[in-house]
Amino acid sequence: MHQNPQIIYNVTVNIDESIHQEWLSWIKAHIPRVLATGKFSEAKLTKVLVKEKLGGVTYSIQYRAHNRAALEAYYKEDAGRLRQEGLQQFADKMLAFRTELEVVDDYIVNF
Repeated sequence: MHQNPQIIYNVTVNIDESIHQEWLSWIKAHIPRVLATGKFSEAKLTKVLVKEKLGGVTYSIQYRAHNRAALEAYYKEDAGRLRQEGLQQFADKMLAFRTELEVVDDYIVNF
């Protein structure tokens, strides 16, 4: 266990197929704006390969926070404004839920 565990802020989003391409273009511009807050060291945009019963396409965006304090600062200073942008543009065509993950260990293969 890390003394100061790394935190991943995971946002899972289900997108209605009617706006899928528009949302994908938007999120690719949105992620750098989240990183520009200075609270995260990196982000990964991944597509969930399991088919949802409710339809649509699901993505997971994983932001690696510098630490717990940085994530708390993001919630306080930036999250409301940045979340609002997606809601205004896509409203009822996307459903998002957020999870905090604590990195227990990183494993890297070196050949």
